[in-house]
Amino acid sequence: MFVRYLTGFILALSGALAAVWLAIPLPWLIGSLLLTAITKTAGVKSASHTVFRNMGQWVIGTSLGLYFTPEVLTIIGGYFPFIFAGMVFAILLGINGSLILKKWGAVDFKTAWFASAIGGASEMANLAERNHARTDLVASAHSLRMIMVVISIPFAFKFLNISGNFPGTELLYFFDPSGFFKLVILTCIAGLLFKKFKLPNPWVLGPLLVTILLTGNDTILTYLPNEISKLGQLFIGWSLGDKFGPDFFKKAPRYLSVVALSNTLNLILAFGFSYLLSTLSDIPFPTLVLSNSPGGITEMSITAKVLSLGAPIVTAFHVARMVFVLLVTSPLYHFFEKYLKPRASIKSQTD
Repeated sequence: MFVRYLTGFILALSGALAAVWLAIPLPWLIGSLLLTAITKTAGVKSASHTVFRNMGQWVIGTSLGLYFTPEVLTIIGGYFPFIFAGMVFAILLGINGSLILKKWGAVDFKTAWFASAIGGASEMANLAERNHARTDLVASAHSLRMIMVVISIPFAFKFLNISGNFPGTELLYFFDPSGFFKLVILTCIAGLLFKKFKLPNPWVLGPLLVTILLTGNDTILTYLPNEISKLGQLFIGWSLGDKFGPDFFKKAPRYLSVVALSNTLNLILAFGFSYLLSTLSDIPFPTLVLSNSPGGITEMSITAKVLSLGAPIVTAFHVARMVFVLLVTSPLYHFFEKYLKPRASIKSQTD
């Protein structure tokens, strides 16, 4: 197994370096993701352990927390109405996707519902399993959604020449070895506690919470060097690409085609909704696109951080959305199932 991990790391690193050379946006994330996914679907025997993804998520959660100074927290507090609108919009995207999948994807409603919910892949797969949906199809839908969003938005921003000017934390703070050691200990304890209590995204939200509490109280232990940030992105891209295998696109090709269509429509809707919010607020349009896109908190926050597009705002939108979606997805499913079944039976009787 060690050989597979080593092969996977070499491929991910090679993809990242090639993407840097080709000037691809977010090279350390997208390059590692693409080469890993391509080689995995081609049958190359490589692997990525969950430890590497956890390390990547720790880097992202910790580095994002360093943005949340008292001034930034005050600004974000004033954006709550727009954050709430983003939460509701995410639910509407999930409803839209589930209706499309049920109609054209040849799956039952429960599978379509959990496959379309704009939430974490592992959390949605767990909910799908509890409700006896097709867990494999739910997981594959979320994998395809992630890779589509992660690749399409940075390339769209590059094509449109969109970039930001939000200062990076390395410009605000200094690296301190002793502070770095303390930060590692504190954030890892938080990650382990989040994991123990089975909270979502423990290695993002645990370190993020600790770092926000420190930074929000003007306690800056250190910043994370750019090299660590790049390594975190590489690990995230590697783990995302590792979800693909030789039979990925051979399993239910019609279903995955409809998933791709649904994701494309949701991306277009996210751009439109973000433009509407940008006319009602002082939040820049590109920041709102990342905040409301159907991507994950880790991937969209990385994009915002690398492109200097307001990572704290994007993170706030996604954390609120993730918690909201996780809380309402299962109750909404039971509500809709109860509502749809009587209608289906009435229709069958009239037919």
